[in-house]
Amino acid sequence: MGKTIIISNRLPVQLQISNGTINAIPSVGGLATGMKSVHSGDESLWIGWSGLTDEETPPELEGAIDQALAEHGCAKVKLNAQEIDGFYFGFSNRTVWPLFHYFLEYSEFELDFWNTYKAVNQKFADAIIEQSDDDDTIWVHDYQLMLVPQMVREKRPETTIGFFLHIPFPSYEIFRTLPWREEVLEGLLGSDLIGFHTYDYERHFLSSVRRLLGLDVSFNEIYLDNRVIKVDSFPMGIDYKKFRDAAIAHDAKGEEDKSDLQKRLDSHKASSPDSKLILSIDRLDYSKGIAKRINAFEYFLNKYPEYKEKVRLIILAVPSRSNVPQYQLLKREIDELVGRINGELSTVNWTPIWYFYRSLPFASLIDLYTSSDIAWLTPLRDGMNLVAKERIHCHKNGQDRGAYFE
Repeated sequence: MGKTIIISNRLPVQLQISNGTINAIPSVGGLATGMKSVHSGDESLWIGWSGLTDEETPPELEGAIDQALAEHGCAKVKLNAQEIDGFYFGFSNRTVWPLFHYFLEYSEFELDFWNTYKAVNQKFADAIIEQSDDDDTIWVHDYQLMLVPQMVREKRPETTIGFFLHIPFPSYEIFRTLPWREEVLEGLLGSDLIGFHTYDYERHFLSSVRRLLGLDVSFNEIYLDNRVIKVDSFPMGIDYKKFRDAAIAHDAKGEEDKSDLQKRLDSHKASSPDSKLILSIDRLDYSKGIAKRINAFEYFLNKYPEYKEKVRLIILAVPSRSNVPQYQLLKREIDELVGRINGELSTVNWTPIWYFYRSLPFASLIDLYTSSDIAWLTPLRDGMNLVAKERIHCHKNGQDRGAYFE
């Protein structure tokens, strides 16, 4: 039986170079966590970019990097800074991401971005072909690699290929505005199985295939070149046991074992027993609706002033794509909103919003999940919001104190 080959833009490890030595540290969250059980077997290989560009990689450490990655069942695709700029920050995050999340006003249709995207997808396909055999199962992930399935199919027509999209697939009316719409669909149709998080995304994809390529579509099957391509929805989950056990261990801690963050949260609750903590955790992304959430909180406090000093909003905004112009503007907007609202509404004993622009370690997330009274997660568009699932499972006996999400 062949091995399972997982392909994604980034590998599930982070490389650290220090004093000429290489350390590979497993990543947490997102795809790395979701695919951990699949990748844990001996017959599995994960192919992706290491996170270091060619310019950042000392030539004398190439062998050590390959060895460090191999110890985690990984193999790298080499990319230079120009390729990352055009492929990842360009076409992936300035064309596909805003378009697929219905932000057409942010979508940039640059031919140079598209050409780099094609070239990098070919690099990934070549790496797969080099590392795979016909009896392997190839599983390609996400919007950065939508051309890879067909590129691999051309060289390995008998290989089983799957593709999973971790973001929304837009309606036909939105998708057809992409100048390279047919090429993207044809790239995806190199797969034998195409997965989405929800039925709506599956339906939008099938509609685009039928209307743009004129192919026969029957229920969730597409007929192409004597092949049947199945399309289905597979909602992604989380490591339930990890979060449940962490929450139980958290509740069992004595005062001396609590983190500084937990002690501060406990102190706040003790000083205001009737007050409530509302938690908002997202990547800093315009698809998450963070600014609208802050405006709604301000509106609530002004309309119902009796809740002032009784509720506090904790916002954790995880930095993301900070060199993309729209994200820079969004951060400035949120910084100014939080500053203005806190300046106008704060009292001597109360600040309405605690705002953190950073990533937090896992233990601190558990502190926030278990201490909050409400999780306020309202993305404008999302593939599958895993933060909502994480927070719900961090409450013992399955008794959630409120999690609101789309």
